[in-house]
Amino acid sequence: MKLFLKTVLLSAIVCLCYPLSAAPKSDDGKVSEKEIARRVETLMKKMTLREKLGQLTQLRPSTGTVTGPSGEPMVVEDFIREGCCGSLLSVRKSEDITRYQRIAVDSSRLGIPLLFGKDIIHGCRIVFPENLGLSSSWDMDVIEKSARIAAAESAAYGIAWTFSPMCDISTDPRWGRVSEGSGEDPYLGSAIARAMVHGYQGDDLADKSTIIACVKHFAAYGAPQAGRDYHTVDMSERMFRDRYLPPYRAAVEAGAATVMSSFNDFDAIPATGNKWLLQTVLRDELGFKGFVVTDYNAVHEMVEHGVAADGKEAAALAMDAHVNMDMVDSDFIKYGEELVREKRISEKTIDMLCREVLAVKFRLGLFDDPFRYGGKARENEFYLPENMEVARDAARKSMVLLQNNDDILPLNGTERIALIGPYGNSGDEMLGAWRGYGESSRAVTFLAGLQERFGRENVSFSEGCKPFAAIEGGADAAVAAARDADVVLLTLGLPSKCSGEATSLTSIEVPQAQRDLLDAVAATGKPVVVLLVTGRPMDIGYETEKADAVLLTWHAGTMAGKALADVVSGDFNPSGRLSMTFPLNIGQVPVHYNMKRTGRPMLDPASRAKYLSRYMFTPNEPRYCFGYGLSYTTFDYSDLKVLTPEVAVGEPVKVSVKVTNSGKRDGAEVVQLYIRDLVASTTRPVRELKGFERVFLKAGESKTVEFVIRPEDMAFCRRDMKFAQEAGDFHVWAGHDSNAELQGMFTVK
Repeated sequence: MKLFLKTVLLSAIVCLCYPLSAAPKSDDGKVSEKEIARRVETLMKKMTLREKLGQLTQLRPSTGTVTGPSGEPMVVEDFIREGCCGSLLSVRKSEDITRYQRIAVDSSRLGIPLLFGKDIIHGCRIVFPENLGLSSSWDMDVIEKSARIAAAESAAYGIAWTFSPMCDISTDPRWGRVSEGSGEDPYLGSAIARAMVHGYQGDDLADKSTIIACVKHFAAYGAPQAGRDYHTVDMSERMFRDRYLPPYRAAVEAGAATVMSSFNDFDAIPATGNKWLLQTVLRDELGFKGFVVTDYNAVHEMVEHGVAADGKEAAALAMDAHVNMDMVDSDFIKYGEELVREKRISEKTIDMLCREVLAVKFRLGLFDDPFRYGGKARENEFYLPENMEVARDAARKSMVLLQNNDDILPLNGTERIALIGPYGNSGDEMLGAWRGYGESSRAVTFLAGLQERFGRENVSFSEGCKPFAAIEGGADAAVAAARDADVVLLTLGLPSKCSGEATSLTSIEVPQAQRDLLDAVAATGKPVVVLLVTGRPMDIGYETEKADAVLLTWHAGTMAGKALADVVSGDFNPSGRLSMTFPLNIGQVPVHYNMKRTGRPMLDPASRAKYLSRYMFTPNEPRYCFGYGLSYTTFDYSDLKVLTPEVAVGEPVKVSVKVTNSGKRDGAEVVQLYIRDLVASTTRPVRELKGFERVFLKAGESKTVEFVIRPEDMAFCRRDMKFAQEAGDFHVWAGHDSNAELQGMFTVK
């Protein structure tokens, strides 16, 4: 009886604290910002300082995913009951999400619902290709759909918040987290950032199938010295604004509700305590209105950075820099009250930070229905057939044909195929890093996909070796399989554990055990197609010499096997284009197409002149440039026209180019447009991507593609540090990749 009365009393208190009935909505069906602000203020008046600090605290339960150095499990139920937890990170079981939410709503004083977050990076249940692979599709529609499906499945699971998109530009394949990003180019990266935010958040956060996005890692995390994760970033403000800031800006302008501060320092100040980054740039300049969460333990790690003596000082630095939520290390809840008593942080600051967190929860509709996400009733929303087909389409569009000697691909369908290598029959390896709640048992392996397409009797499999070690008798079995086949599909590359966070490498070559397997198989004389499984660009000079063809598959996700079969059979003509340069060797790193101009450029690759910007024994050119990728057909470019050869500052430039499918197969081409500012107040890149369009052309068909170069596309951080356009002459190129030769010119007056 006492328990019953206590439950009734708690429920009454909750009802008094905030309205559980739906808030009034405007004509477009959304709750107005004015109404949200009113409800936030009503709730804030009832909150103690400690409860406000609780909303600024994200904890990881003992069942959560450990990504930080300590990995100490925490019992969080008591924190939740005390109102000292605003969010939980990486709860593994859907039923636990419901249980924790029930504690928050029924057992805390004010019943404020929790916000559940998870790294849903490239899919939830259905896993899409790792992000670098997905970016190689250059297909904004499929990228947005992938985020939309990830959001819907996450919402069904109980997750309302993803730590994505990763908007970090990177030119260093030694850094493992290149797999999570969109490559080296700010223009392409910006387009992808917008598509992903729209996919996750839709048009209304209160929709039960949408979740909130988190722009990460702010800022410049993709440029760690030596490619080593968590390391120092040292760059000029001009470089930051020109090359690294645009994708973050695009995501914020697309309406991203949250932003994550990065681990690295910037201008000698850790990002989590960097007021210039989080206040001046993010809020004042970019107009960000949501809330900022730190990366894992990043508040307390400022002690190791050497800018804070202890956790209390670190918390003060982060709060003063306008950080709203402390991920995992709990320094805000530990020291916040003390900091206010000592007048090192004002309660007004705490109120501001708390208000912004609560507003996002109200926008999500959590106060109207705390259990809108997850639950048994929503389990039928996973693995929908139509969504699996989107994953299949995304995977095949992401695959990049790098080499195809003598048109060995596509297969004609009559060959006996030997699938060989450590990744050929592994569902787990298809999922890559950060695979959400993906299940390896649901992943279609390469073997399964090929056998379904070509017949079990026509496809044999031999593992050959492990990723880093030989198998006793493995090479002999692989050689026997190759001899019995007409063509070998050999899976080589790096396992999923070599992608993502804390996977920096000093070698990006294929491991020796796999190269030995390649040698043995190639010695049979049978045609060899390398299927390159990886989450980063690699040095594959050895493999290109030995193999007849190389197909970059990435870690292709749940539908990897079906997508591979589509591509090698010719049912789908490969259309992937690299979003990150593949170097000749690691000595060229960092290497990227949009390098700055120099006073002693090497303009002729065949030149042996010494006193130029060049290597002594290695070409400057990479193995495969940005935008590169082959097809089973050919595309010709002609009739480049600058439709507006002279424009005033502030006016757009229009350019058109004719592209023709000159081959015998239908296929898609990614038409790319590049410009160069010939004379400017600061040094400018040799080329910059400023337009692209995927076009599908039947064999023999032509299409004229028109581009509009906006004034902001020509803007840069000028000598006076203003981000703006300048008058001058520009070269423009259109073509297949960043080495496009068809050229025109325009003038901005």
